[in-house]
Amino acid sequence: MRRHVEAQREYYGWVRNGRTHPIIDEAFEWLEDHWPADEGDTVVSWGDSRIGNIMYDGFVPAAVLDWEMAGLAPRGLDVGWMIFLHVFFQEITEQLELPGLPAFMHRDRVRATYEAAAGTPLTNLEFFEVYAALRHAVVMTRVHERTVRFGQAVWPEDPDEVIYHRPALRRMLDGTYWG
Repeated sequence: MRRHVEAQREYYGWVRNGRTHPIIDEAFEWLEDHWPADEGDTVVSWGDSRIGNIMYDGFVPAAVLDWEMAGLAPRGLDVGWMIFLHVFFQEITEQLELPGLPAFMHRDRVRATYEAAAGTPLTNLEFFEVYAALRHAVVMTRVHERTVRFGQAVWPEDPDEVIYHRPALRRMLDGTYWG
């Protein structure tokens, strides 16, 4: 997990292109302050585990897509990413004044379903959700950098404005997200 986080930190160093993103820096600090004593077993990690990366034949998964973020990591990495990405898209849906699926991918049900299917407990899920939000913040930063380079946008005075899930990440970091 340390190698995974350090690789993400290096990617962030490249992505930020000299800018500082205070919330990302704070999230890296939060991870260090909350590093789990037991990360869990290392397994093959899909890396981009989310419902939008699964093709279905009816209701049966037929293909699993987007393996560019695959690696070795604790189980919580994929589960935290899957839960967080649903939260991210749900918040966008609500901003568009659409209902979305607010009860879908609820963390307690996801955890229970995963533990029952895998036969092993998921520990430190909050840590992995924060890490997912941090990783996605870096992705959002890179996406914005590309739009700037193509002349479609400019950098705002507060570079954290390009991190659309900043309110959720802020709640995670201050401990009110799960309450």
